[in-house]
Amino acid sequence: MDNKLTRSFRDLECWKKAHEFVKAVYEVTTLFPEDERYGLTSQFRRAAVSIAANICEGYKKLSKSDKLRFMNIAQGSLEECRYYIILALDINYINQETYERLEYLINGTSWKLNGYSEGIKQNNGITDN
Repeated sequence: MDNKLTRSFRDLECWKKAHEFVKAVYEVTTLFPEDERYGLTSQFRRAAVSIAANICEGYKKLSKSDKLRFMNIAQGSLEECRYYIILALDINYINQETYERLEYLINGTSWKLNGYSEGIKQNNGITDN
C-alpha cells in the first residue's frame, strides 16, 4: 500500500492502469471491421474511457460516498469492457494473444481500482492503493 498523499488523479495507480488499458483498447479496435465503427468499436472505447474518466471525476469529490459512487461506476464500466474482450475473441475480431494482453491489462486495472476503493472506505480516499 502506498500511503503518500496524491496531488492529482494522475498520481493514482488505478488511473495509470486504466489509462494504459484505454490506449490498448483504442489500438486494438482500430483493427475491428469498418462496419463496427458505430457498434462494438464505439461501445468498447466509450466503456474503457469511462473507467478512467470516473476515476478522475471521483478523485475530486469531497465525500466518501461520492468518491465510492464514482469508483463503483468505473468498476461497472470495467466489467462491461471485460465482456467486450470476450465477445471480440468469440467473433474473431482479436486473437488469443490480444485477448490475453487485454485481460492482463483489465485485471491490473481492476485490482488497483478495488484497492483504491478499499482505501477510500478506510481513510476517506486520501491515499492510493
